Amino acid sequence: MKLQVSSSPHIGTKLTTQKIMGHVCIALLFPTIAGTVMFGIYSFVVVLVAAASAVLAEFLYNKITRQPLTVNDLSALVTGMILGLNLPPTAPLFVPIVGSFFAIMIVKMLFGGIGRNFANPAATARLFLVLSWTGFMTNYAAPVDYSQGFWKAFVSGFTKEYVTSATPLTALKGASGAVPESINLLDMFLGRIGGSIGEVCAVAIILGFIYLMIFKIIDWKLPVVYIAASAVAALVFYKNGWLFILPTLLSGGLLFAAVYMLTDYSTSPNTTIGRIIFAAGAGFLTVLFRRYSGMVGGVSFAIVLMNLTVPLLDRIIPKPFGYVKPKKEAARG
Repeated sequence: MKLQVSSSPHIGTKLTTQKIMGHVCIALLFPTIAGTVMFGIYSFVVVLVAAASAVLAEFLYNKITRQPLTVNDLSALVTGMILGLNLPPTAPLFVPIVGSFFAIMIVKMLFGGIGRNFANPAATARLFLVLSWTGFMTNYAAPVDYSQGFWKAFVSGFTKEYVTSATPLTALKGASGAVPESINLLDMFLGRIGGSIGEVCAVAIILGFIYLMIFKIIDWKLPVVYIAASAVAALVFYKNGWLFILPTLLSGGLLFAAVYMLTDYSTSPNTTIGRIIFAAGAGFLTVLFRRYSGMVGGVSFAIVLMNLTVPLLDRIIPKPFGYVKPKKEAARG
């Protein structure tokens, strides 16, 4: 009998990168549909342009550098969709185009492509856009009013007839001791608030999370620890912090980031202890930035900062099963 000896890993899986990214794309349809319903068809076009631009950017990079085409793995499509859903529903179309090209060409491909990027491409691109076009990136619209006529409301983004709106995070920024009356938890849960396209509807995000868990695409520890750490941080940083837990979790894209951004395979640790530290650190930093920094949000900053710690966290390797620490030899006299 002939034995074949090979190096690890020895456990295979039918899940390819393309299949994994395909499942993520399907899960992203939940917040995409919810955002389109809340803000009209223009918001869908923003997401579509971001996704198409990301795929085009990777295609052009492959052609320019004469590398094999990698767009078929769908990772660029996922990056573009996540970035688009992180944009305000009023963003000019050049914003998702520039952001997607930055995410793919600079953050992803220049560092070697999928699996080699140092930080989450969508989160990093969003930071770049916030620093470059702060006005566009902080101009949020209120959900459209269908009582004025369905078609008029649905195309309001194209006709510039939308109503600008402050986000719940803006109200929370200066709150102390009591949650502002303008914050309605039911509206935050259903998506009837101002914000980025994909962040407003908690129901849609939860449905996406359930879908990804059913198909075992993401590790539940990352989003759960991140959300738990954010809740604890709210207790610590706010007076009467227990009142601020739900408003903190339901605002500012925290749930969206927990499900779709923090769980990125390439920029999260490989070990269990590393993942717990990574997610807890991101949750703590998110609320810290919201409470004490000049920025209203903080999710993308927290994720990118924790992405930079991943190489260090991957060095925290548990002891192998059955390992016994050798005894020290007695000193010779």
